[in-house]
Amino acid sequence: MKYSIVKDGILVIGKDDFNIDDILLCGQIFSFNKVDYGYDVYSLDKRARVAEEENGYRIITNDSAYFENFFDLKTDYSLIKKKLKKYPLLSEPIKFGGGIRILKQDLFETLISFIVSANNNIKRIQLILNRMREKLGKNMGDFYAFPTREELRKVDEKFFKDIGAGYRAGYIYKVVRQVDGKTLKEWDNLPTSKLRKKLIALSGVGPKVADCVLLFGYGRKDVFPVDTWIAKMFNKYYAPLENREEIRRRLTEEFGNLAGYAQQYLFYFMRSADG
Repeated sequence: MKYSIVKDGILVIGKDDFNIDDILLCGQIFSFNKVDYGYDVYSLDKRARVAEEENGYRIITNDSAYFENFFDLKTDYSLIKKKLKKYPLLSEPIKFGGGIRILKQDLFETLISFIVSANNNIKRIQLILNRMREKLGKNMGDFYAFPTREELRKVDEKFFKDIGAGYRAGYIYKVVRQVDGKTLKEWDNLPTSKLRKKLIALSGVGPKVADCVLLFGYGRKDVFPVDTWIAKMFNKYYAPLENREEIRRRLTEEFGNLAGYAQQYLFYFMRSADG
């Protein structure tokens, strides 16, 4: 895959290592809308409009540098897939979701988004996050920015209940008082095991949410988030096991620094195959 910075954004040439459906529907992001020309993708106070073309994709944005990093365009995914194909289990998942790229998302937005995602469905997660943006975020003209920590701290727990967060309302209310973006960035200096413990100590963050923040926010590829679909995969292809922490440990040990990539291909494949 090649890409170039153009006047109105970024032109991605080739579809083998960049497929916007694979990228957005593999469970790593919730802030996007399906539109006639493709997708609108939101991050912080920025938006990218992604349109499929005959030979690739056009990413229309006024902040090309941000979305070049956001879509991880400098990473060679063909090489990553080549390394993962030595595992027979990944042959079909890579063929199915070969256009996945793991996004480099804002830490604070990722933390809040995945607290909202706990025991939730995609439609409801998006509804809650959209309401959060519209009621608290800065008006950017024809969309709303993700609210800052300061904006989220201005409201009470009832606000989060009223926008549909349910039992997660208390978690969100507490976590925005426990940590800010600066602290989260400082934690990036920690090894993954210690950083994981820091995250799990936060309100509303369990092992699975912590691993998602590690993978999709911190870019730690030595983690393997385990949810219902991954547990189902493990029980089908490895061995009967209910303990998800043990499943996570075994899969992380097997795939090492490629664990995060393997997780995305397997999760997307398993969920779509049964969906």
